[in-house]
Amino acid sequence: MWSTILRTFSKNKWIVIGCLIIVAYLMPYYILGEDTHIRVHDNLDSNIVWYKILAESGQIFAPPGTTLPYAVNGLPRSALSSSLDLMVWLYVWFEPFTAYTINQTIMRFVGFFGMYGLLRFLFQTRDGVKKLQLIAVGVSVGFALLPFWPSGALSIAGLPLALLAFLNIRKFGRRTSKLYWLIIVLLPFHSSLILSFVFFLALMGLVWIVDWFRTKRVNMSFLGALFLMGSIYLIKNYTVIISMFFSGGFTSHREEFDLGHNSLAGTIRLFNKNFIFAHTHDMSLHQQVILPAVILAVFIAIYKRIKPNRLAVAMTMNFLLSLWYAFWYWEGFRVLKDESMILNTFNFSRIHFLHPLFWYMAFAFALVIVWKNLKLGKPIVIVLMVVQIGIVFGLNEEKKYSEIGTPTFEEFYSQDLFNNIKKYIGKAPSNYQVVSVAMHPTIAQYNGMHTLDTYNTTYPLSYKHKFRKIIAPELEKNQNLESYFDTWGGRLYMYVGELGKDYVFSKNSDEVIEQLDINTEQLQQMGGDYVLSALPIENHESIGLEFEKAFQHASSPWKIHLYKVEL
Repeated sequence: MWSTILRTFSKNKWIVIGCLIIVAYLMPYYILGEDTHIRVHDNLDSNIVWYKILAESGQIFAPPGTTLPYAVNGLPRSALSSSLDLMVWLYVWFEPFTAYTINQTIMRFVGFFGMYGLLRFLFQTRDGVKKLQLIAVGVSVGFALLPFWPSGALSIAGLPLALLAFLNIRKFGRRTSKLYWLIIVLLPFHSSLILSFVFFLALMGLVWIVDWFRTKRVNMSFLGALFLMGSIYLIKNYTVIISMFFSGGFTSHREEFDLGHNSLAGTIRLFNKNFIFAHTHDMSLHQQVILPAVILAVFIAIYKRIKPNRLAVAMTMNFLLSLWYAFWYWEGFRVLKDESMILNTFNFSRIHFLHPLFWYMAFAFALVIVWKNLKLGKPIVIVLMVVQIGIVFGLNEEKKYSEIGTPTFEEFYSQDLFNNIKKYIGKAPSNYQVVSVAMHPTIAQYNGMHTLDTYNTTYPLSYKHKFRKIIAPELEKNQNLESYFDTWGGRLYMYVGELGKDYVFSKNSDEVIEQLDINTEQLQQMGGDYVLSALPIENHESIGLEFEKAFQHASSPWKIHLYKVEL
């Protein structure tokens, strides 16, 4: 028995070690629980609350036109996730942080085994699996520990697994294992079509077309896989489809998007920035180790007269992805965007979500060249992988955000503090509405309050126009805020000109809002009853706000000043 276990471990020791590294990476979530520091941007300030609200609403299966009263006097159901999204059900079955932890665990292990399986498939044809297993595991661990955008779920982490499935179906056709067809079926339920897989499927479609021209044969299995995954995504995203093509009963604020006014010089700078540093939502952390490794492999290939075809393909994709991303924001594209609703409202620049897949494939191909063609190739490869794993491991959420000084999960939402505020108000939260100043409105939403302000990917355009009247005087003070709101507007916030885009002020802050200029009459007409402010508002009396009380709690980083709208 023990000899069998030892032989199995010896055969798979690198995989076991890789899994143990991932477990160590995940430990803060399991040990610290809600005391874990996690990402705020597009996470604590938004998606977590959206899932929680929908999970608790009883409206998961409601028609797209149904409204949820928690925000903007009734947010359309189609503005939130599909009822067929696994993430929604994680928040139904578990407490929010538990759901978040499970999702992190799924992302890491699917990312690891997906990339390992993909590299194993690619190495098998030319370089041999056993010889290069160490490279496959090392690169896969690095990929699995990337700071994936949490609410993207498997939108990035699942790409290697999806590519593995499609390549197997492309190669083996009807003889393909049922496992790969199962992957095609299941992946859509925990990933996003609009974030990454619409571009992935388009790329697979291009591969199918190229194969058709080259071989003069129609690969029906490959085509069937494309249609199968695409159809499942369309079924899953029925709310988005209705919203995009049938308006879902309302005109979205996205209709007035006016993004993309970069000059040609600015576009080139954006290309360079994206190619070297990637995007905050798909950080591949490739600039310190992977890019130098690729450059080294290219020089070796030139010296040894090797044709690094696979490396060239991966790096060409990285180049083109950054180029497309940058030019999507070029002012020259405005002509097309102004003529097309789809081009203006759908963010085609998100093709950059494919970057991590191709950067880590390039890393693997570069390491193979180094391994096989340098006398000290093996130790160099090991050092490069260890350093890269160290870089990504060191950027785990707990370490990164505790060093930055952002709140923990529990601190951010401060439920004890808000329970005190609600108790003081003394009415059911459904009977009054609030807005938040100098803080994210989703904090109030998480705590069951109904808000006139919000952060959502889509909401009625008519509401944006009404809300703008409240904050118009403050927008006039700050051109950057005015442009930010008018050309995008996803953050429907109570902007303060003097604060800019800073929405995090702790109870230790000595800042005050000296002159808040808002249209309080419009706020009252829209149903605003209270203002929650993380900073004291010096001129509150002159704008029709009556100070009620300042709230603090030992477990909370906030000091909330409660004002009642009294005109």
